[in-house]
Amino acid sequence: MALARSSAEGNPMAQVGLQALSLEQKASLLTGGGFWSTAAIPEAGVATIVLADGPHGVRRQKHGTDHLGLHHSEPATCFPPAVAVGSSWSEEVASKVGAALAEEARALGVDVLLGPGVNIKRSPLGGRNFEYYSEDPLLSGVLATAYVKALQAGGVGASLKHFAANDQETERMVISADVDERTLREIHLSAFERVVTEAEPATVMCSYNKINGVHASENHWLLTQVLRTEWGYTGAVISDWGAVRTRPAALNAGLDLSMPGPGHHSTQALVKAVRDGRVEESAVDRAAERVLALIDGSGRRPAAPDLDAHHELARELATECAVLLKNAHGTLPLDRTSSVLVVGEFATTPRYQGGGSSHVNATRVDVPLECIENHAAARGTTLMYARGFDTREEDGDALRAAAVRAATEAEVVVVFAGNPEAEETEGLDRDRLELPPAQVQLIKELAAVAPRTVVVLANGGIVSLEEWHDDVDAILEGFLLGQGGGAAIADLLFGAANPSGRLAETIPHRLKDTPTYLSFPGEQEHVRYNEGVMIGYRYYETVGAPVRYPFGHGLSYTDFDVSDLRVQVDGPAEALATVTVTNVGTRAGKYVVQVYVSTHTGPVRRPERTLAAFTKVHLEPAETRTVQLSLDRRAFAYWDLPLARWVVPDGAYVVQVGENASALLHEQLVHLAGDGVRPPLSLQSDVADWLAHPVAGAPLRARLAPLIAQGGPEPEPFEDSDMMRMVGSMPMSQILNLTGGAIDSDWLVSLLDNSDTRA
Repeated sequence: MALARSSAEGNPMAQVGLQALSLEQKASLLTGGGFWSTAAIPEAGVATIVLADGPHGVRRQKHGTDHLGLHHSEPATCFPPAVAVGSSWSEEVASKVGAALAEEARALGVDVLLGPGVNIKRSPLGGRNFEYYSEDPLLSGVLATAYVKALQAGGVGASLKHFAANDQETERMVISADVDERTLREIHLSAFERVVTEAEPATVMCSYNKINGVHASENHWLLTQVLRTEWGYTGAVISDWGAVRTRPAALNAGLDLSMPGPGHHSTQALVKAVRDGRVEESAVDRAAERVLALIDGSGRRPAAPDLDAHHELARELATECAVLLKNAHGTLPLDRTSSVLVVGEFATTPRYQGGGSSHVNATRVDVPLECIENHAAARGTTLMYARGFDTREEDGDALRAAAVRAATEAEVVVVFAGNPEAEETEGLDRDRLELPPAQVQLIKELAAVAPRTVVVLANGGIVSLEEWHDDVDAILEGFLLGQGGGAAIADLLFGAANPSGRLAETIPHRLKDTPTYLSFPGEQEHVRYNEGVMIGYRYYETVGAPVRYPFGHGLSYTDFDVSDLRVQVDGPAEALATVTVTNVGTRAGKYVVQVYVSTHTGPVRRPERTLAAFTKVHLEPAETRTVQLSLDRRAFAYWDLPLARWVVPDGAYVVQVGENASALLHEQLVHLAGDGVRPPLSLQSDVADWLAHPVAGAPLRARLAPLIAQGGPEPEPFEDSDMMRMVGSMPMSQILNLTGGAIDSDWLVSLLDNSDTRA
């Protein structure tokens, strides 16, 4: 998108046009002209542009408009949703989705597509988790950046959402996400920052919720200080539909466009606020300039997408997203199986997307059973089908009994299970981690009589496997795969495609094991992010808690060997990791190289390991490839609260290559010089911090040692003394008072004159 980040300074058209507009006209630009469009000013030559829901398909509504997916939308390709793309671990997959969506959006007259969503999967019960990529901000940010770049290169603006900490649906309009700044910076803002600084999205959409008591739409710290001043964003900030409470306050905070419209009331409120002196007209001008820049930058080039080709693309991409969790006894693929019984309503009525505003009217949908029939016929495999369950829980006993009887006649039973769409939709969080009880009972009874049992899952968020995991032989986690998912699953089951997906979120043993169990979804309009930076695998690895399947886990029909890790330090806070991957199996396949960093340096508790880089490579049998992965300073940094900046401490770091977050293959210790900075010191700083200071520490230690040792028996080593352990956490000002002037404050402060860490 040519003017995705244009502003008043860089957009003369916006400046010239603005001068000809009245205050009322400028204010009218700041609220939608319709439900899905901006306001037009025909007499001034200002056109309207169209926005539409995404992010995995174009939901263009021409009639019966809504933002909950209730009314009809024009047919469009439903590509794999973010929950699936996250499990692909593939920038190429994300990019292809973005490029194809640009073609379809242009064909449907859409200028800005509302996506991608990069909120973190804080709890597995999050009702909108199917719209988000991962529990990890690096994985989310890298994939979303590829998506946005491709979408905007195709002439359609992106809308990065939901900014920020919008990690639940419960009380989403009023809930306050109470989050400390380090957690915000390292986890919940990190993916947004990457996309903003690397992909320059046309718009950023604020969320409904409050952040530390202030609604996102009125949060000046979030929308102006962080987004614009620190990250340099110059595009338009828009609201989620209906997120603005008080239009003047939102404008003062940095929100440019309030949606939806028509917005006569909001326009008059802004005009009145300017005339009353509550809003500066210059603030209206800046926001209007950004909206004009968005309109000027819209790509109106027509497009005629090949929808058949897009359907095939959706199928191709879906095969990269499914995760083979378990495959005992080489049960999969089914290419040599003589008879197969397919069970489950989802085999004939597939689950392939979530509910709510991103619900796409798919151009066509591959039905899993029909696609399996094609593979079975080509191989001479006998195929049978039993419904097994009904999502409305009608005739459950009879359906289950019929399926169990049929299972005794098949070599392999393939059960299609998952959550009904009504349980995974915008506006509602899930109330359980387990599959519906009827499906759990069905799986257990089938596994008790079938020679081999395969479970194919369709769900927008992870589900518990505990009640039946050990009873079955193979599990293929499809998540939601879009309209081509049925064919993709059949290809994977019969070996026409090789599974290469990896989990983008941890599957725990129990909901009680999750780090947010005690705080999600909050109470009395507050949700406290008590887990801090220990979210997802960061928590499980740090506390050593076992999980069913770790972040990054995924199996293949071939085998890979990973060797020769070499880490080269480049400068004080960067490194380059090189590793060799060989396909030692008999099938072509794709492998995800995962590089993690582990460290205990610095004054804060760090996770046991964090994902630092990744890449996905395709290898033919016996093919070897050497890959390089850059580790920038953020791979080693933490957010320092006193310094209010990212810091890389000097010290030891372990660069690790993992099969997943729990299973390490190789590691190498490196030492980084770091940034060479320490937290600022003042007389309110702890004694221990003063003693650790490279300049002040030694002379202060010399004066303190005899004072602490006075009157006692044979003195202990200074650093190990009981007295030192007691006073180490005391403010230096208190120690000065207790020593009765034996240490002069002016002398102490003078020690910092040549230091860059003086407060």
